[in-house]
Amino acid sequence: MKIGVLTSSRADYGIYYPLLKALKEDPYFDLEIIAFGTHLSPPHGYTLSSIEKDGFEVKHQIPTVPAGDSPLDIALSIGETIEKFSKLWSTNSFDLVLALGDRYEMFAAVSATTPFNIKVAHISGGETTLGAIDNVYRHAITLMSVYHFVSTEVYKKRVIDITGSEEHVYNVGALSIDNLKNMKLLSIEEFYEKFNIDLSKPTILITFHPETVSYEKNEVYIEEVIKALEKCSEYQLVITMPNTDTMGNMIRSKLRAFISSSENAIEVESFGALGYLSCMKHCAFMLGNTSSGFVEASFFPKYVINLGDRQKGRLLTPNILNVPVKHEAIEQAIKQVELSKPLENLQVYGTGNASGQIVNILKQAK
Repeated sequence: MKIGVLTSSRADYGIYYPLLKALKEDPYFDLEIIAFGTHLSPPHGYTLSSIEKDGFEVKHQIPTVPAGDSPLDIALSIGETIEKFSKLWSTNSFDLVLALGDRYEMFAAVSATTPFNIKVAHISGGETTLGAIDNVYRHAITLMSVYHFVSTEVYKKRVIDITGSEEHVYNVGALSIDNLKNMKLLSIEEFYEKFNIDLSKPTILITFHPETVSYEKNEVYIEEVIKALEKCSEYQLVITMPNTDTMGNMIRSKLRAFISSSENAIEVESFGALGYLSCMKHCAFMLGNTSSGFVEASFFPKYVINLGDRQKGRLLTPNILNVPVKHEAIEQAIKQVELSKPLENLQVYGTGNASGQIVNILKQAK
């Protein structure tokens, strides 16, 4: 079976990794990786090199990063991505194409498959994020897909509601849990040697993306986040940079200005999956509005101060504190986490065998 895998960023590649490894090692599959989006962007860490370092050949490389972060830039990038992928699909045949998640560039790549009747399998469908336009793209990808690999029974039901059919909808758990179950994470000493960041210090792992539904509020939001971070002098602040969303560059700029003037803040463009998950393991807690605060954080488990509405609609677990993007509320939530009891094990997103289940299902596909 010839499988094309669409990966547009460090985030989806890190989730894909255990499945890519399983597909590569199984002679039943002919794996071709299709890299686009920020993978090919030097300002975003040129994470294509991370894929190649992991031993994967990247046969198809398609540059699609938007020129800027305005709504017009994003819309033009969607059109350009559809055009480029139309040419790819017209000159390459696949038995199945895998798409993960909800990004606008993933939506564009999948949209271009529809005139060619290419079968698509969607991973992580059925989730809801009301504060991001990704919500629209995710459900659209679901409608354009034939196979659906979801992470919980709640999300399985939602996919069935969206498609109107129970056929080919499988709750396999989250691929992220496969990673966490099987990956040997770095110790504090190994992490320091690799990244020169000392996680023996109390550390907050921070990722704040734009809210792309109410994007005009993002400048106020990031200023509120920074006001709260300025009060966190007793913590080491490890700040990873946001996605290429509307107003993402503005957030980058303000974060970098804050980091340059702060003795306790560190900028990280891309840790890679091993580094990011290792940092998550050793940090005191997480703060921001990233989906990893919902899935991966539940594994350890770690407390997550989830800001605003970007992830609104996702499954809530006891480790998550939902907080408005106001510095007073963020400061209060930090105090609440500091006084909270240690978390017990949370097993919401499967037991760590999603990749094996997906491989077995694909072998039965017609």
